[in-house]
Amino acid sequence: QVMLTESGGGLVQAGDSLRLSCEFSGRPFSNYAMAWFRQGLGKEREFVSTIGRSGGHIVYGDSVKGRFTISRDNWKNTVYLQMNSLQPEDTAVYYCAAGAYYSASDKPRHYEYWGQGTQVTVSP
Repeated sequence: QVMLTESGGGLVQAGDSLRLSCEFSGRPFSNYAMAWFRQGLGKEREFVSTIGRSGGHIVYGDSVKGRFTISRDNWKNTVYLQMNSLQPEDTAVYYCAAGAYYSASDKPRHYEYWGQGTQVTVSP
């Protein structure tokens, strides 16, 4: 059974940085494309970024391009999201997702497994 566990969220000020981590277990990590989504209060789930099985096929959502960086370590079974220049509009619950059948997808339905989420709050 696949399990995803996010960590690294917290309360920061505008302009600060955070690094989120998502630890994957239960299946071979390198078989899965990984992604980050986020959902603000009262908003729909928004695509943030995705990375392919070997670290290629990286895609970013328009709202985070140039500020966020996704990476993965297939030895540590972990995907990361480095978030720089955070703004109040980045406030959301951030979810890690894993998908075995698609690469470079921004669609939540293409990911079979989801973490429980980690809260990121950015104050002005």
